Amino acid sequence: MNARRLRKTAIFRRRARPQRSGSMAPALGAGMLLGLLGLLGAPGAATRGPPNLHIPPVLHSLRFLRVTVSEPSPGLPRFVAVGYVDGIPFASYNSRRGRVEPQTLWMAAGAEPGYWDTETEISERYQHVDPIDLEMLQRQYNQTRGLHTLQVVSGCDLLSNGSIRGSDRYGYDGRDFISFDLGSGSFVAADGTAQIIKRLWESDGITVPELKHELGHTCVEVLKKHVRYRREALERKEAPSVHVSGKVEHKILTLSCRTYRFYPSTIAVSWMKGDEIRDQETEWGGIVPNSDGTFHTWARIEARPEEWEQYWCRVEHPGMPEPGIFTWEPESSRNLILVVTVSVITAIVIILLIGFGIWKLQPVKRNGYNVPA
Repeated sequence: MNARRLRKTAIFRRRARPQRSGSMAPALGAGMLLGLLGLLGAPGAATRGPPNLHIPPVLHSLRFLRVTVSEPSPGLPRFVAVGYVDGIPFASYNSRRGRVEPQTLWMAAGAEPGYWDTETEISERYQHVDPIDLEMLQRQYNQTRGLHTLQVVSGCDLLSNGSIRGSDRYGYDGRDFISFDLGSGSFVAADGTAQIIKRLWESDGITVPELKHELGHTCVEVLKKHVRYRREALERKEAPSVHVSGKVEHKILTLSCRTYRFYPSTIAVSWMKGDEIRDQETEWGGIVPNSDGTFHTWARIEARPEEWEQYWCRVEHPGMPEPGIFTWEPESSRNLILVVTVSVITAIVIILLIGFGIWKLQPVKRNGYNVPA
């Protein structure tokens, strides 16, 4: 389709692809969606096995999301676009408000003059083109009625070792359609229709080099620019608060290690039995952003109730001077400690009162005579 090229540094970018010949070209041009954000791993989703929380950690990340629906409703605009830095939404646009707006104070204060007008103009173009692409996809799949969605997720990660990771993912109705990975430099197609597009884009001599440049260079430049808007806010370090809990059901002890209000999002939470890390037996939650820009996550493991003293939660985060080790104290143990503590304090008070009473009862000597107290 004849989509115009948008400014490369735009918050919500759209690649202008050459018109492709054949009956598929109008329906499957540049406006096809990048993958659904949830397909990339929805925040809070539980996973088995170690998540990507270790080496090399992500220093900063940039994501752009666009969602178009075929049947808008009072709570669901026809078109929505959001930009994220380090998992935090910093700007958004929807078809009802009709303007890109800041989502953080540092973005509102740090953007250069003309930024919001330019981004609004670009988002308006997406608002016009993306619904056309969605309608064409519906016709392609013979689904012209009902609620259908088109999603776009594009972005890059700057890793601590200096390397770059990037991807473009297209989805329709919450399913993968076609995606491009910067590392492999290739597309992955989900079905026969996507295979046709894959062959077209890999053979046109334009799409793959363009994607490599956008994800490997332009995206990183845009990311660094937004980091500079509020470096202090984005690079602050807040150590997590950690809470360990346990629950016994059906003779199985489930130990949970929850970490709260940490920043940045890079964190490693592991369960240990003795000196051994038990990653294969651990279940992790996603790293979820809070409304204040910090994050929270959790890890849990199942154990035998009588072995609870052998388990430790190990937490490692840039805001901590060294990894922390945390344990669970059963309620009975805490009650025992409380009883012992109260008993000791009570005994001390009684001893002090007795001593004071004895002192008061002893006679006081004045000028060699005993005077009653």
